[in-house]
Amino acid sequence: MENEGVMVTISKTYSHDYEQYSDENKSAKAIVEEILADPDLPGLKEIVVGNWGGAWEEDCQELIDGIVENAERFSHIERLYIGDMGFEECEVSWIMQGNYSALWKALPHLKELTIKGSMDLELGDVEHEELESLSIICGGLPVYVIESIQKARLPKLKKLLLYIGVEDYGFDGDADTIKTLLAEADFPALTYLGIADSEIQDELTEVVLDSKFMGQISTLDLSGGTLTDKGGKLLLEKLPMFPNLKKVDLHFNYLTENMLEALEDLPMEVDTSENDEPEEYNGELYMNAMLTE
Repeated sequence: MENEGVMVTISKTYSHDYEQYSDENKSAKAIVEEILADPDLPGLKEIVVGNWGGAWEEDCQELIDGIVENAERFSHIERLYIGDMGFEECEVSWIMQGNYSALWKALPHLKELTIKGSMDLELGDVEHEELESLSIICGGLPVYVIESIQKARLPKLKKLLLYIGVEDYGFDGDADTIKTLLAEADFPALTYLGIADSEIQDELTEVVLDSKFMGQISTLDLSGGTLTDKGGKLLLEKLPMFPNLKKVDLHFNYLTENMLEALEDLPMEVDTSENDEPEEYNGELYMNAMLTE
């Protein structure tokens, strides 16, 4: 971005690869020190943190604590992503997260928070006047984290994207867990609802379609899960009831060709890409969510 001939950096990524972690003892604490020493920090709007080193054996608590302890240096940040790393660096289910309880007050201007990984993740009492987007990308979302979101006070939240994941990697709830979340959460500004990446996607589709948010959102995201024609039929029946909907994201699914065509004919944008087929083994059909391990 240029301003009167001067290059201005508004977003920056900080990350350590395995070699740095092994040879130079890089860590989550070192990431904070690098950010604080960066002359670009005062002008940044967005900070993206990739691998802080051995994310599979060291959590990012020192990173979070470092931001909180230097809140006056970070208070202007509007977008924060912690854990932006691919599977070749660390499988999502292995990423050790941290406790974000103190972060909410430390970043008063934060508008977007994205967290990747759910191991040891704690959100605490979520309260923020300006946050517009909350995304958690993981292989399995624990119930206690969902309950923190359920009780959150986020009056300006426009986007909520939750990867529900699977039991083997952290999700210890069921469809009723999500039903309670959507019934009790109070997000008056919500326009994007994502309940994604689940091995019970048909059940969650029914729950979402019956939720109070359907009348206010413009984007519905049910992608990344084991959505079959059972869930597709519910979508065909109920989506036309909501003229407020402009886009429905169903990418990565197990829908049949006829169902795909029917959904694509709905009077809204419907993404049905990345269609997959169940695998058969010993007479049983198996389907997997998009992101698990």
